[in-house]
This record gives sequence, structure tokens and C-alpha cells, in this order.
Amino acid sequence: MTARVPAVGVIGTGAVGQAVSGALVASGLCDRLLVASRTVEQAAAMADDLDDMRAGLGSPVRPCAAEVAELRACAAVVVAVRARFANTRSRDVRMGGAQANAPVIRYLAGQFAGYPGTVLVVTNPVDLLTRLFAEESGCPRVFGIGSGLDTARYQLALARLLDVPVGAVAGHVIGEHGEAHVVCASSTTVNGMPVPVPLQQVRDELRARPGRINSGIGRTRSGPAGAVASTLRLACGVEDGTTELSAPHGEAWLGIPVRFTGGQPLPSLPQLDAAEARQWEAASSKLRAAYPAVRGVPLQPLPSGRNGS
Repeated sequence: MTARVPAVGVIGTGAVGQAVSGALVASGLCDRLLVASRTVEQAAAMADDLDDMRAGLGSPVRPCAAEVAELRACAAVVVAVRARFANTRSRDVRMGGAQANAPVIRYLAGQFAGYPGTVLVVTNPVDLLTRLFAEESGCPRVFGIGSGLDTARYQLALARLLDVPVGAVAGHVIGEHGEAHVVCASSTTVNGMPVPVPLQQVRDELRARPGRINSGIGRTRSGPAGAVASTLRLACGVEDGTTELSAPHGEAWLGIPVRFTGGQPLPSLPQLDAAEARQWEAASSKLRAAYPAVRGVPLQPLPSGRNGS
């Protein structure tokens, strides 16, 4: 693919930031990839590593270290920071990072006040922190990565259970990127035809898969990176299509299909049956109730340490 975007920025050099940056170098989406972290040394080291990848792949993407303020010149910025904290939750795991990560998101939002480009937030709990970034920064194009990954996992699980190619499955997972997700089984199709969805088996897999990945390699990284790369192609107008992103709906921010045409987003709630509509409202209520706790946290500069970005 010919590079179509002058520059994309990534904030964070931890596991997810590294995976996202590698995916963007491999994608050829942009001319330059600006990498920011807490220290110049961290950003420079990752830029060097990505430059090695660029040479090996023959990629047109030129990575370089940058200060956060320089990323305001980019067409899009990916926020992949993570504060240092121990998550001891066995349920609602993604919510465990709310108090630790919210101060850093508030700080970064202040650095991007009025930024006109696209911001993709990856940091969990992504639905709450996407809303926090949007409201603190005033940026008009802020989305969260989460439900798109859930949807990809749903399509993979259903394809395996029904023994069909994954490309034949069309369906959404919306709501919270967490335990209050909504599987849109009533509108799911295989080869364009409605199918009976083994919901319990699907839900079991959606809950178990992140834990298996985290327990085996420490953190989910490649899945979010793929979701970011594919979303940026849509948000930057390289191609048209639909993906599931955290976006405003009513009084909450939560996962919803967003159709991009020429880079312009149009969120659209799919048709839901009665049970799915109740689950959707439960997810919305949960996120509305949880938001005030992160809205009031004091800001904090970028975290330090190997696992801090």
C-alpha cells in the first residue's frame, strides 16, 4: 500500500505501544511514525528498534522519537500508556486500571486540547478513559479501541464452533469492553444468512481468551495492535468501512459500530432483540455510574518504568 498519511503518533513504549508501533511500520500506512514516551531514551530506543524492522521489511514508514507536543502535527495519535500498578482483580479485570491510569490520561488530554486529528485510546478501562480524554481535551475525534477486538474474537469463536471460514461470519460485540459486553447474536449472519448462535459457548470463550493470553505471555498486545492498524485505515480515509469503537451514545461512551466514509465517522447502533437491548442498557448504566470516580482524579505526568508505558 502506498503511504497515504504524512504522520501518525504513538504514546507509550510498553508491550502494547511496541506492538501497535510494529503493526504500523509493517502496514505502510504513513510516511513517519512519531514515538513518544516518558523519557527521550525510551522513545529513541523504540524508534531504533522499529527502524531495524523498517529496513528488514522495506517499509516506507520512518520511525522517530518525539516529544508529546510534537504529535499534535500528526493526522492521528494512539494513546497506549499504562501506569505501574498491580491488578489483583479476578472479575471486571479491566476496571482495575481505572484509578491508576486516569491521571495520566487527564495529563495527556491537556496536552492535546483542541487537537483536530483522530485520537485512538487503547488504555483500559478503555470506555471510561476514552470519555475522559475526549471531555478533558475537547478533541472532536476521540475513539476507544476495545469492542473491535471483542468482535474479532467473537467472529473467530463462532467460525470455529460452526466450522465455517471466519470471513463468512458477520456480527458485532458492543457495549463495554469488559464483562458488560453485548453479543449481537440476533443480527449475526454466516454467508449472509441468519444462524443460531451458541451464546453460552461464545461468551465462555470471550471471557476466557484474554486470561489465557495474559497468563501465557503477560499481556494482550497483538490483538489491540491489529485493531488499531485497521481502524486507522478507516479514520484516516485510506478506505471506507465499519468497525466497533468506543464512542458517545446517550449519556455514556461505549462500544458501537462506527461507519467511516472518506474518514468521516457515523456511529450506528445495530438492531437488537429485547434481551440484547436490556444488556445494552445495563452496560450503559454501569459505565455512567463508574465515570465520576475517574472524572475527579488529579492529573499526573507520563508514568516511568519498563511496564509504565
